[in-house]
Amino acid sequence: MLRLKENWPSSSHLFIWSLLAGVGVAGNFSFYFLTIQAASVAVAATLMYTAPVFVLVISFLLRIERSTWFKWGCIFCVLIGIILLTGAYNTETISVGFLGIASGLAAGLSYALFIFGFKNASSIGKPQTTLTIAFFSFCLILLLIADMDEAVSVVTSNDIGWFLLLGILGAGISFILYVIGIQWTAPTTASMVAMVEPVTASLFGFLLIGDRLTAIQLLGMVLILVTVIALSVKKPPQPQASKEQECSIARN
Repeated sequence: MLRLKENWPSSSHLFIWSLLAGVGVAGNFSFYFLTIQAASVAVAATLMYTAPVFVLVISFLLRIERSTWFKWGCIFCVLIGIILLTGAYNTETISVGFLGIASGLAAGLSYALFIFGFKNASSIGKPQTTLTIAFFSFCLILLLIADMDEAVSVVTSNDIGWFLLLGILGAGISFILYVIGIQWTAPTTASMVAMVEPVTASLFGFLLIGDRLTAIQLLGMVLILVTVIALSVKKPPQPQASKEQECSIARN
């Protein structure tokens, strides 16, 4: 805002993709909490992290990425790890209806939307511009559905420090790093790397709050980390040289 003239979007595509990214973040957060209310945290987390499936399918249809068995295998392993970590496999303690499933899948689809939004916007303009537009649309959407009395009470709340910390670290710095990093990352890889979020959340819960981790949860964490690392370090296949290029190389 201090450098409005320098950061003003010079392309309509940047403006549109940034707006879509903000819509995706708002939808992701809203549908995620609706799923928690309609079902449980375990179901909400599991369904939200179906995002890589949507990302890979969309990338394949738009010819952004190639659909490979390795990528599908990574997605399957991560989803199994999420299920083990959240305890969604225990059907006796979980009840979920149509609303919970629909809102959970909508959270995953919104996740995919903001990944593509940030990916395309970051290739056009600066991260500052992208994030300013995205979070303006995000705040505008949530302002329409928020409880204004609760929102105003935050200012005088004893927990104002936690709200500021959550905004600065959880939304501010994390999204800045995400938008910068996504410039050099394929959409599917970016969505898969983000799957370490429940792992770090569980570790923070264990170290700071004193939550206990079962052997099954630890297995799920290891499965997620190993899969994400394997996907991240795997080099993309090099394009094959054409016959003309091969002949030119041979002559040289």
